[in-house]
Amino acid sequence: MKKSYQHQVTLADTAIAMGSGEVAVLATPRLVAWMEAASMEAVKEYLEEGETTVGTEVRIEHSKGVPVGATVTVAVGKPVKDGRRLLFHLTAVDAEGNSVATGSVARAKVDIARFMAKCQGLSDATASLPIVKVGKNGPHPKDASTDHKPDSA
Repeated sequence: MKKSYQHQVTLADTAIAMGSGEVAVLATPRLVAWMEAASMEAVKEYLEEGETTVGTEVRIEHSKGVPVGATVTVAVGKPVKDGRRLLFHLTAVDAEGNSVATGSVARAKVDIARFMAKCQGLSDATASLPIVKVGKNGPHPKDASTDHKPDSA
């Protein structure tokens, strides 16, 4: 069963805006991001508490330009399991059903705490500590563990 996700191309999605080209059409990096996001959504039903996936491989053939204002539908199929890896086949079509891109995204299952600890060079013991989520404006004041006032002289 395929899951589909629709996107409308905006100026921010263009090759010019993303620095990947000189024309105002859907940028390949944005298309790749949409395809990775579709695979991330599709993988959720295969994960247990404390697990996520990380992208390990992307293969995309972007075959058609799409102008600003047009709609692109990304469809992702059921993954093929390969050990810890899940391989997703994806397609992207325009509003008329013309192929915009085809490809695949591979994702590896990981334990979030252990993965983050390994990335930060921490021990397995440290990996069991809670992960603090920080929003775009920094941690919520109640989440701050220390007061950052300057020392008084």
